[in-house]
Amino acid sequence: MAKVKDNIIMWGLSGSLGPDYYARVTKGGRTIISRKPDFGNRQFSEGQLHIQSGMKAAAAYAKVASKENPIYAKRAEGTDKNAYNVAVGDWFNPPVIRSMDLCLDGLIRVSATDDVQVTKVIITILDQEGKSLEQGAAELTLGVWWDYRPANRGRIQVEAWDLAGNVTRREFDESSLFARFRNQTT
Repeated sequence: MAKVKDNIIMWGLSGSLGPDYYARVTKGGRTIISRKPDFGNRQFSEGQLHIQSGMKAAAAYAKVASKENPIYAKRAEGTDKNAYNVAVGDWFNPPVIRSMDLCLDGLIRVSATDDVQVTKVIITILDQEGKSLEQGAAELTLGVWWDYRPANRGRIQVEAWDLAGNVTRREFDESSLFARFRNQTT
């Protein structure tokens, strides 16, 4: 790819350049010249149509969210992205539950991260048949740690949510957590 620096003729150039090329300027100030795409005879596969519908949903979300949530603009600062691009990326990237620890005093501590922000973590305690014994919101502590003190014991289901409404779920078996803890302390 050729790079043009300090060229008075190319500076700020954008739009159509004849029938085959167009130019655009990025947020970072780079001028990009490329061929115009030709979609005259294009037939989309089922998979491509599925991706396109997902992109339409992401674009609809980002159009509103990039204006209503200032965190997207803040995340875009210092990059070539704008708030809209960051919001589209958030739509496609669900949160990640990195780890879950069960402390000796019964406290459940979850590490959850996201490319923009984890908005909430919900803890559900389940019995052996999978029925809910209790459910509650964990409290954010120390930046990425979410703490919850349950009243019951059982299987632990963790849900992490982000701004775009993506949710990631993981289940942990309390007995395997205690076994892991015992092995670490002996």
